[in-house]
Amino acid sequence: MTDPHGTEGTSPEHAALVDRISADSLTTRRDYLRIVATVSGGLAVGATLVSAGVLPRHGDGSATPLRIADRIGRGQAVSFAYPGEDDRAIAARLADGTLVGYSTICTHLACGVVRRSDHGPDGDLYCPCHEGEFDIRTGEVTAGPPPRPLPKVLLVEDARGAVWAVGTARSGENEEAGLCRSLREQDPDLADRIGCGS
Repeated sequence: MTDPHGTEGTSPEHAALVDRISADSLTTRRDYLRIVATVSGGLAVGATLVSAGVLPRHGDGSATPLRIADRIGRGQAVSFAYPGEDDRAIAARLADGTLVGYSTICTHLACGVVRRSDHGPDGDLYCPCHEGEFDIRTGEVTAGPPPRPLPKVLLVEDARGAVWAVGTARSGENEEAGLCRSLREQDPDLADRIGCGS
């Protein structure tokens, strides 16, 4: 009969040691496969719920204006939370003076997105979790696995140069549609008066 532990022809002490190690194993192969299957299933379900719109995403719901900086100079960026305290975002002024704002929650698996100022003339937005890259001018995906552009944070500058976040646009939604959607939720009459169709 063949020994299942491969201890045939070895000393009894060696066979006892192999049996003890096998019995003391914290995780069997079957347990390991069960853990991997459970985690994979959870990730698949979560991704499906986010893509189906069941779980809330950045840009959903109304937002109150928030002053995020007294001034943002060319080439500078400011991180902030908007529209809620868990909604991470960034505002940046590009070299030509354009002011842009985006959610910094990656559209792939919700990892944090950071600005890399040393990539291109204006830098880019980068998700280090899975090498996702976004164009800082448009929020569009330029590399990696993210399936959608970054949601936009709508910014305005007052007469003194202070920068305000005033609304959000969902991933792929333009600024006007985002403002009109938010305004329809807050004040439908005003939305109609300024030309926001339904």
